[in-house]
Amino acid sequence: MTSPEPGTTRDPRRERLIALLLLGVAVVLLVSSVTWFGTGQQLVGIGQLVLGAGLAVVGALLYRRATRA
Repeated sequence: MTSPEPGTTRDPRRERLIALLLLGVAVVLLVSSVTWFGTGQQLVGIGQLVLGAGLAVVGALLYRRATRA
């Protein structure tokens, strides 16, 4: 039996930490997007909402994958 290639092993703890980091960034983006709408820059606010929602989805998927391992 050969040893696995570097970088091919899954580390659920690392995946969980990355997922939590992404979820934290997503929360900050979603909460702070209100500021952009308040200053009249709706396009920036919408972009921040989309980015925050995308990061939340990716973070949730990573967290789910890490906890199932």
